[in-house]
Amino acid sequence: MSKKISGFTFIKNGLTLGYPILESVLSIESICDEVIINVGFEDVECTQDDGTYEYLRSHLKDPKYKFLKSWWDPSIRQSGLILSQQTNIALQACSGDFCQYIQGDECVHEDDLKYIIEGVERMQKDQNIDGLIFNYMHFYGNVDTYKYTRSLYRREVRLFRNNRGLVSWLDAQGFRFPNGSKMRAELIKARIFHYGWARAEQVMKQKVQIFDTFYNGLSQNKETAKKSFEYQRNWGLRKFHSTHPTIMKEWILKNKNPIDLMSLPLTLDWNVPGLMITDALEALTGYRLGEFKNYKRL
Repeated sequence: MSKKISGFTFIKNGLTLGYPILESVLSIESICDEVIINVGFEDVECTQDDGTYEYLRSHLKDPKYKFLKSWWDPSIRQSGLILSQQTNIALQACSGDFCQYIQGDECVHEDDLKYIIEGVERMQKDQNIDGLIFNYMHFYGNVDTYKYTRSLYRREVRLFRNNRGLVSWLDAQGFRFPNGSKMRAELIKARIFHYGWARAEQVMKQKVQIFDTFYNGLSQNKETAKKSFEYQRNWGLRKFHSTHPTIMKEWILKNKNPIDLMSLPLTLDWNVPGLMITDALEALTGYRLGEFKNYKRL
C-alpha cells in the first residue's frame, strides 16, 4: 500500500525576520518523498524578495525539494487570510498520499519522527482517520522558556490525507474541509517545536508590525509601528529542561537571547485570574475548558 508523503510549507522574508525555515524543512526531510516550498515575493512578477528564495535553493539541492514563487497580494489584509492562501498554494502542489505541514518557525524533533510514521501506518489501515494531531511546545522569549496555558493552542493537525479536499483554514493554524467541517484526527506523541516568539526583540518588533497588517490592515499597522516590543514574564511560562531538535543547534546559538524571563516580575493582565483557574483544572483532569479545535479527535 502506497504511503508517499509530501512535505509542504510557505515563507516570506524568512531571512529578514530570522525564521529557522531551513531547519524547519530539514526536520521533516527524512520522512518526505517530496517537499514543496512556496516562497513569497513583493511583486506580481516575483522578482523582489529578501534573498530567502535563493538562500533555500542554495542549501536544498536534493531533487525532492520543489520550489514555488508567489505574490503576496497586499489587498488581502484581514483575518490573516493571506497565510491560508499561501499555505494552500503549496498544498495544491502536493502529489503524495499524505501531507506533512510545517511552518517556517516550527521544527520536528528527530526523536519524534517514528511516531509520525507509526501514525501514517495506522491511517493506512483505518480510512476513518483523516489526520494526525501533534503536541505543541511554544517557546517564548528564549529557547529555555516555553508557554503553556489555555490562551495558546496546545495541539494541532500537521499531517493529513491528501485528495480529500482539506484546506488551510483562516490564518493557517489548522485545516478543515471547505465547508468548515472538521476532520477526524488521532493524537500522536510527536511534538512541534514552535520558535515564533523566541527571537531577538528587534526582530520580533518587525514581525509584529508585518503580521499586524495581515490581520488589521495598514491603518492599524501605523499605530503598531509606534510601539516598542519587549518580552515580559507572562502567565504560563515554564522552564524547558529537555532537548531541542539537533538541527536547531546552530540557529539557537545565533538567536539565544541574553534574557531570563523567569527572573522578571509577573505581568498580571486582566485575563490571568481566569487562566489560573482553567489551567489548574486542566492540570488536575487533563481537560482544557473551552478549547478551540480545528479537528474531531478520535
